[in-house]
Amino acid sequence: MSPGPRSRALLLPLMVLVVALGLGSRSQAARLHLPRFVTDYAGDALWTVMVYLCLVFVLPRLSVRRAAASALGLSVLVELSQLVHTPWLDALRAHRLGALVLGRGFLASDLVCYAVGAGLAAGTDLLLARRPPAHALPPENGAHP
Repeated sequence: MSPGPRSRALLLPLMVLVVALGLGSRSQAARLHLPRFVTDYAGDALWTVMVYLCLVFVLPRLSVRRAAASALGLSVLVELSQLVHTPWLDALRAHRLGALVLGRGFLASDLVCYAVGAGLAAGTDLLLARRPPAHALPPENGAHP
């Protein structure tokens, strides 16, 4: 199903929110106040949500199914790349930004988190696509526009 073109004006704040939630889920404050399950796994699910948002930002007409499959596929590829250790790749991962994008070490549990993230992103996208635009007025007296 294709939701039609997505609003980049809506995607940008969503991307900022997802990054903030992902980084926040790994913070010391989160570890003090949230269940360990959340702090251990939310960041990985949100990573795939971010990949999904980036894909639909660049390709706003991409179908939900293709966006979810692509986000999951890219996430899995990045996770599998963590099994490869070359000096230049490990040097990239040694920097904070490199570690955030490429990860540091392979964890099979991350693959489940990525599937959850892709599902959450796709489900939210479908829900947003079904909502009428805020500026749309309901038809009067049951008449169709």
